[in-house]
Amino acid sequence: MRFELYYWPGIPGRGEFVRLALEEGEADYLDVGQSPELGAEEVASRLSDPEVAQPPFAPPYLKADGIVISHVANILQYLGPRLGLAPEDEGQRYWLHGLQLTMTDFVAEIHDVHHPIGVGLYYDDQREEALRRSEQFRQERLPKFLTYFEQVLARNPDGHGWLVGDSLTYADLSLFHILSGLRYAFPQAMQRFEPDFPLLGGLVSRVVERPNIKAYLQSERRQEFNEQGLFRHYPELDG
Repeated sequence: MRFELYYWPGIPGRGEFVRLALEEGEADYLDVGQSPELGAEEVASRLSDPEVAQPPFAPPYLKADGIVISHVANILQYLGPRLGLAPEDEGQRYWLHGLQLTMTDFVAEIHDVHHPIGVGLYYDDQREEALRRSEQFRQERLPKFLTYFEQVLARNPDGHGWLVGDSLTYADLSLFHILSGLRYAFPQAMQRFEPDFPLLGGLVSRVVERPNIKAYLQSERRQEFNEQGLFRHYPELDG
């Protein structure tokens, strides 16, 4: 089966959660936004086409097997069993999906640090509010989420350092992307926090050494973090 991933070009963004799963699973896929022949216009076409009966609200969305699936957690729930990135047990799959939804909340809070008032405004239009939001995020919300995921790893003692079961799942890949993004956006804060979360650091190290992920990270397909995406480095927000 060939998959088509639709996401904006030029930023890792939310599309990166899906890319990591596709790359680890050695899937045959087309990254439509990155295609020179297609690009952003093709990504946007389904959003605005009045003939589309079930339009996605926003990218990322995935076309596969005659259906269109939107939202990161929804896409990964579909891909997981097909790419060997989800457990066979039904209860474990729901637990896995719940972890991914918690990461959805985490990502939203990270994004809202630099855009606390509105996504339609430039960062400079809400800098004062962002400074206040960043302090609250670094002091309260960031350690709360990190503590939670550290505890999940600690309570899975037979999991070989993975979040669910005893092998890598799409949630591990997603958490790797979040932690990598946090290291980019808040390097000083993460340098202070990470010694207290050794299991999270271990997860990042294990994911980086996965052969398929290592090859992807070194390829031209990997897009660098920048100040147009979810994870943005503004030194004044790092504190």
